[in-house]
Amino acid sequence: MTDPRASVGDGTRAVRAGLPDPVAYEPTLPGPVFAAHFHLPGEPTGPYTYGRDENPTWTHLERAISELEAPGRTVETVTFASGMAAISAVLFSQLKAGGTVVLPDDGYQALPLLRERLEAYGVTVRTAPTGGDAQLRVLDGARLLWIETPSNPGLDVCDVRRLVRAAHDAGALVAVDNTLATPLGQRPLELGADFSVASDTKGMTGHGDILLGHVTSGDPELVAGVRRWRKVVGAIPGPMEAWLAHRSLATLQLRVGRQCATALELARALEKHGAVTGLRYPGLPGDPSYPVASVQMRRFGSVVSFVLPDRDRAERFLGALRLVDDATSFGGVRSTAERRGRWGGDAVPEGFIRFSVGAEDPEDLIADVLRALDETAG
Repeated sequence: MTDPRASVGDGTRAVRAGLPDPVAYEPTLPGPVFAAHFHLPGEPTGPYTYGRDENPTWTHLERAISELEAPGRTVETVTFASGMAAISAVLFSQLKAGGTVVLPDDGYQALPLLRERLEAYGVTVRTAPTGGDAQLRVLDGARLLWIETPSNPGLDVCDVRRLVRAAHDAGALVAVDNTLATPLGQRPLELGADFSVASDTKGMTGHGDILLGHVTSGDPELVAGVRRWRKVVGAIPGPMEAWLAHRSLATLQLRVGRQCATALELARALEKHGAVTGLRYPGLPGDPSYPVASVQMRRFGSVVSFVLPDRDRAERFLGALRLVDDATSFGGVRSTAERRGRWGGDAVPEGFIRFSVGAEDPEDLIADVLRALDETAG
């Protein structure tokens, strides 16, 4: 029987995802369940036994994310205390000493930290850039291919379908970090990936007040390994965070729709400004990522990146902004920007700006950005 929710629009799905069947006089979204243990007479055959294993609040959230990740398909989601916990769960549940993994060399800043741990445990790590599907060249003998597209912070895009076909032909699993796109922008499982992974700290929850992550897969055996890893290391989300995340999903389509539309407008405005070089946004027709992104992405994300002449100009620009916070996250309803080079680890120029577009009125935000650019000229 076809699930009627599979054919509804993104907004309808987002506001109703994961809700339990209605019960008279009960809330539509039950409140968070705070419990370390549950009543457990006799044999432990019920769904909830101990707070590190399962929680009803997680269940509602995980069902909601599954509906967003793969409408109409049978998939499972496992939630985590952070995006890094979700990433680690896939890597460490699927790799062992003597195995090989392929990572992007231009991905999330913490990936090199994971590389150190993997190599210390006897795993061979190969890296290649996201752009140009360069990871294809180092797939031979790999157990797992890790894709991040669009990449953070450079916004390069690779052809997920092409890489999945090649990886599967080579006997490798494929995980896609979909943090920047969210399931409303891109659905990795529909593109053939084995895992869709995200830091829900970013666009999924969108308010900059929750740390959370998830892993979704359609393979029960793979999910079991990820779930077992969560149990062993205890990387579980708090019930309050899970409840807040589920509540936040209701506005996902509204937030992402506004943010992506404004991001494109901002990118078009920045194209015309003489101080800006190296502008990247996958939704710009002239962007190197556009030909692939326009085929596999439904929305292009809230992040725009560009380069100002030097470190000093970048710092003065950030200081002149009035509607934008200087912060290191992205995907939130309040716009943020940062000089990414301040952290080290990313191969970017000193004047590189990663700009996360929020839900402000586009004319106000763009005016603020252009004013700050002009005021800090010279």
